[in-house]
Amino acid sequence: MNGVKFTLFTAGFVLALAFTFSCSGDDGGTDEPSSSSAENPSVPSSSSIPGSSGTEPSSSSSTPSSSGTMPSSSSLLSSSSQAIVPVYGEPITDARDGKTYETVVIGTQTWMAENLNYAVEGSKCYSNSSANCDKYGRLYNWSTAMVFESSCNSNYCSSQIQSPHRGICPSGWHIPSNADWDKLYRFADGTSGTSSPYDSPSAGRYLKSTSGWNSGGNGTDQYGFSALPGGYGDSDGSFYNVGYNGYWWSANEYEDPSSYAYGRYMGYFRDYAYWGNYIKSYLRSVRCVQD
Repeated sequence: MNGVKFTLFTAGFVLALAFTFSCSGDDGGTDEPSSSSAENPSVPSSSSIPGSSGTEPSSSSSTPSSSGTMPSSSSLLSSSSQAIVPVYGEPITDARDGKTYETVVIGTQTWMAENLNYAVEGSKCYSNSSANCDKYGRLYNWSTAMVFESSCNSNYCSSQIQSPHRGICPSGWHIPSNADWDKLYRFADGTSGTSSPYDSPSAGRYLKSTSGWNSGGNGTDQYGFSALPGGYGDSDGSFYNVGYNGYWWSANEYEDPSSYAYGRYMGYFRDYAYWGNYIKSYLRSVRCVQD
């Protein structure tokens, strides 16, 4: 009888042990949301938006999932790089309309810490809303930003470009050239080089504002540049991408065709800061740099 009990006990122990091992193999992975289910805002990709070319990535193909590798704005803000404190300059007042702008010293350059909001014919607020001008500044076509005849939106006008070129900026400030933008990007990402125009793999992280970018696209703003996603407008009166992408003019014309000029671009979906070439008649932001 004792032998039967021992046999039954042994068999029960083996079954219990087998059940334990089978349960330990379940790591709960099926409860983890699939990366393919991450939200993908219905924003036109840069490759499908008329008026842009150059090195901009497609937002639909480059957008990381919510569980992807792009760090959240909170994790970026807690990084050791935040030991850098922005060096703000004296605010400036535009004598033309009395508007005041914050300024910031970044390396050897002094930049406006916000986009220009000077009202002039040829400029608009995003969606024609004055509240967007207050937040993002005004949007300008290239000829208006450069204070050229409107014909320069379709023709070459390089002979009229000064160095530096004041354009629509207040006295003592100018439209940044490709070299100005390259210098800012390289200081922000800590690299050196001579290639121009320059794409930076990380400057967007440090130059974007800490709030205002949709889908977790905020930056650390460790230099006080406070780039915001003001979007852009096209020549038929439509507007695109506010909250997702920011675009700024450069003082340089693109080589070919004559209807394009250089500009800069930051998006919500990664840390890059890009250059691009854009149709001159489209409306983009202006950020001024001190002479």
